[in-house]
Amino acid sequence: MYKKYIFLLGLLLPLSLFAQNFSKGSVIDENKTPLIGADVYWEGTQIGTSTDNEGAFTLKRPEGSSTLVVSYVGYKKKTVKVSGNTPLHIQLEPETTLEEVVVSYKRANTMKSQWQVADVHTMSSGELLKAACCNLSESFSTNPSIDVNFSDAVTGNKQIKMLGLTSPYILMAEENIPTMRGASQAYGLSFVPGTWIESIQITKGAGSVINGYESISGQINYEIEKPINAIPFFLNLYASEDNRYEINAHTNKKLSDKWATTLFAHGNVRQQKADHNHDGFIDNPIGNQINLLNRWQYADAQKGWVGFLNLHYMKDERQAGELRFNPLTDKGTTNAWGSEVNSERLSASNKIGYVFPDTPYKSIGLQNSFQSHKQDSYFGLNRYDIHQKSWYGNLIYNSIITNTKHKFATGLNGTYDDYNEMLSTRALTEDFSRVDRSVGAFFEYTYDNLSNFSFVAGVRADSHNHLGNFITPRLHVRYNPWKQATFRVSAGRGKRAANVIAENQQLLASAREFTIVGGDGGKLYGLNPEIAWNYGVSFLQAFKVLGKNAEFSIDFYRTDFDNQVVVDLDNSPQQALFYNLNGNSFANSLQAEFSITPAKGLDFKAAYKYYDVQTQFTKGQLEKTLTPKHRWFANVAYETPERHENNHSQWKFDVTFNWLGEQRLPTTATNPVAYRLSDYAPSFATLNAQITKVFSKTFEIYVGGENITNYKQENGILAANDPFGAYFDSTMQYAPAFGQMYYAGLRFKIL
Repeated sequence: MYKKYIFLLGLLLPLSLFAQNFSKGSVIDENKTPLIGADVYWEGTQIGTSTDNEGAFTLKRPEGSSTLVVSYVGYKKKTVKVSGNTPLHIQLEPETTLEEVVVSYKRANTMKSQWQVADVHTMSSGELLKAACCNLSESFSTNPSIDVNFSDAVTGNKQIKMLGLTSPYILMAEENIPTMRGASQAYGLSFVPGTWIESIQITKGAGSVINGYESISGQINYEIEKPINAIPFFLNLYASEDNRYEINAHTNKKLSDKWATTLFAHGNVRQQKADHNHDGFIDNPIGNQINLLNRWQYADAQKGWVGFLNLHYMKDERQAGELRFNPLTDKGTTNAWGSEVNSERLSASNKIGYVFPDTPYKSIGLQNSFQSHKQDSYFGLNRYDIHQKSWYGNLIYNSIITNTKHKFATGLNGTYDDYNEMLSTRALTEDFSRVDRSVGAFFEYTYDNLSNFSFVAGVRADSHNHLGNFITPRLHVRYNPWKQATFRVSAGRGKRAANVIAENQQLLASAREFTIVGGDGGKLYGLNPEIAWNYGVSFLQAFKVLGKNAEFSIDFYRTDFDNQVVVDLDNSPQQALFYNLNGNSFANSLQAEFSITPAKGLDFKAAYKYYDVQTQFTKGQLEKTLTPKHRWFANVAYETPERHENNHSQWKFDVTFNWLGEQRLPTTATNPVAYRLSDYAPSFATLNAQITKVFSKTFEIYVGGENITNYKQENGILAANDPFGAYFDSTMQYAPAFGQMYYAGLRFKIL
């Protein structure tokens, strides 16, 4: 343990502090809202930085340089002539603001910054429009860093992985407020409509201590559309071949130059059952969802105040199971196997920030979030109900030490989670209700030599009624060794309480008996907290190929668990064991990616990913199940030039290819021959495509297809002919259970 802390401290030693002339300022949008994470660099050099949480920057000015280049996702790139040391206030314009100007520079839909300290990938709303993106779980189909898989063959639920680890190890945040924790872990991604999202930031490896201690493999933060920047009205309609229909409507009202509010409304429905693989089970769950969000924003740039208030209500009902299942007559019986998952969510959150007008590097912010998430569900004869009431609060203060090369953030945060949780199976009936409370303090120091080197070192101390008292250190280092090259190193520790049933409830759609093996004095389901260290290194190089912009990146991350709640499906096909790790558990992730813009409007991206994820089970050290070692990815996107003389009409084309290698399956060797699977699932490939016709700046239609290669997993539900028998299992899902699926939709705006 101490060696790991010494390793972190050792990385801090080689500092070079020197004083030089520098330029400082801020980057804002057309409504004077600060732009966080904008790239600012001197033209023709490798000297640059990114704006902080207040949109401010400070940058060393090399001799002979007088032109700053400023860029941000979704905004026009801007060059600024600099003379003297007067603070700069740089305003960027959206890419589509000026109708009479043909924009020659197009911002990438997915951006990897050369200047941010952490390894952050930013996806703009333009990237999300490449696919249907009905909800957050479907927003990563064109991003190779995130793996999206079905959790089982019955519920239709999707889960994501990053660095070889599933979503519980990823900190999910809505505008840097942790969300999708506990009760909402399994289905929460499907409760965020894709049209609400303004951008997504994917941080690989150890995150910031400001956002808590729970992240292990990384953080995914999504930003909701801002009322002050929103258009008056937006409508999206969607229909798919598998009888899924959706509507999204946003209406915005600017009450004054400082106040604005937006009402987001989403609804989806699927009522027609289908069984294309003829296994007796419906291919996709039927059901409906209503989702409402009212968002308020206040911004007074001159006085330094900004605030948000979100009021959110969501109700989701879904039914799955056999084609002949009728919940009115078959629920709780063995007449037919069925499942219903009914979720209701109510939340309120607010953020208040103040930037000191005379000292813009100094600010204070307060975040609060209140949530109630209730799920009533059953899977055959297994019953699972959970109701979580939670609060999260965070107080943050930002300032400098001596000068803007040395910045810090410090503050306090706390969480409260009240779980009312009940599980009832044939072998186990137990009340797992509990209350979690924690309070913590953090300090994060940022050093930037305003040129080619920066680092962020953070530490937090927390007191938790179940996890105890503990320290969480994290570190990120950035170095630009030569022009357009970025080298990063990160390391950090994470600790979390595993919500064993909520995070693995897909296993209830099987005949497996749940067995929790304690004995180590743990306070959470009789188990101990999960503790892991994550280390990572990445390299990014931008260059030109025959005069065309290109990028190559490669990264390697390793996660080592000091303790892990092991989910063991190999001890017996009729059992799911949960126990504390006794041995080694690790995840190695290697990813290489190449992207190029070979012609105007044409983008190509290819990636290769390798996983080595192993855990010590009762039967020995084994590969993690349902995790392919190898994955190939490619995406081609093309946009025709806008026809300005024809109301900005345009065509957009997008094609995404995925190839997944073999995946180890849980053992079924002791089952009867008819209910056995091979040790490994075969490799397979899928192809998705979408075509969008833009008729004007206010109207467009799109058509697309998923799994055009028509690959279907055979025998996706084991013992589907005997769902109440001992060999039934719907959780061996490694590939699509249904074939090709086509969809169409339209988008309409009032500007």
